[in-house]
Amino acid sequence: MNPLCSRCNLVVYPTEKVNCLDKYWHKGCFSCEVCKMTLNMKNYKGFEKRPYCNAHYPKSSFTCVTDTPENLRLKQQSKIQSQVLYREDFEKNKGKGFSVVADTPEMQRIKKTQDQISNIKYHEEFEKKKIGGEGPQHLPSNPSAGGYQQPAATQNYHYDPAPEPVRQAAAAPPPSAGKRYRAVYDYSAADEDEVSFMDGDVIVDVQQIDEGWMYGRVERTGQQGMLPANYVEAI
Repeated sequence: MNPLCSRCNLVVYPTEKVNCLDKYWHKGCFSCEVCKMTLNMKNYKGFEKRPYCNAHYPKSSFTCVTDTPENLRLKQQSKIQSQVLYREDFEKNKGKGFSVVADTPEMQRIKKTQDQISNIKYHEEFEKKKIGGEGPQHLPSNPSAGGYQQPAATQNYHYDPAPEPVRQAAAAPPPSAGKRYRAVYDYSAADEDEVSFMDGDVIVDVQQIDEGWMYGRVERTGQQGMLPANYVEAI
């Protein structure tokens, strides 16, 4: 048996049947409830099992509740009830853990009073100890009574000083040949057996050692030793 159309209540045959929104429609009857525009399965929108086009689809809107005295009273009552429940819960859990206390003016006043009381008690205890305290302890006048022992007399040990090494006399300079030279450059001794001199110094008692070195005495300083031959010239 063929069903009836939901809009015109006439029989809907299979060739023109549209099955949508749990109802049967003729293709021509499946239209928008407002503008009667013919719809199909792709462009319709259903609302409460009735077809609508996109332009006339009912949109849900929110309603604003006015802030009436009754609503204000209910709001205040809910707030008071929340505070009561909070205090009950606080008293119930008191001592079971740490809680953060707001630094209110009342809490600041209590804290300041406690600090002042602590300072007063501290000064009272200090004055009591200062007045009735024990004096400084004195050491016994007799060292032996206090267990003090004088250190044993220091023993004097005498050590014979080690004999100083005998220094050998410096080798005597070569016999004077009577030659005199004048320094033409400054020279600083590079070894212990050399002698330093300055430009213009007179070198006396000079003796030729080899081709590059001589032995002589600086007349200005009285020091003697080896000197380079190319730093002096004969007078």
